[in-house]
Amino acid sequence: MTAAPQSSAAGLPVRSGEDPWTDAEIAEIRAELEDEALALRREIGQAESGIAERIGDSVPAAGDDEADASSKVMQREHDLALTQNTRTLLDQTEHALARINEGTYGVCESCGQAVGKARLQAFPRATLCVQCKQRQERR
Repeated sequence: MTAAPQSSAAGLPVRSGEDPWTDAEIAEIRAELEDEALALRREIGQAESGIAERIGDSVPAAGDDEADASSKVMQREHDLALTQNTRTLLDQTEHALARINEGTYGVCESCGQAVGKARLQAFPRATLCVQCKQRQERR
């Protein structure tokens, strides 16, 4: 894996009344996102391995009744849903890292205004400002 370009915090947008981003703050968010991406990749790998084992066990075992078979199917579907959620979170995390590298981190993807430094420090994967996020949720 090659080292990510180290973009400067200069020029990243902030909302009125917020202090400008510092290189240290961006480095901290980048490190947090990179650690999270690594953990998510590990989690996905483990989940896929477990799912593969359960699929191999899909042949009804001797003595399995209908309830046991249904329980196994439900567990497999649950595991698949959790893995898909983890993949979505990984995609969001990688998107945030790409935006940092491109220098577009903190720009609302809907209106082009600042997402807000405080919002990004609380939720580093945010891509929408509060107003645009509220509009999206009302739909």
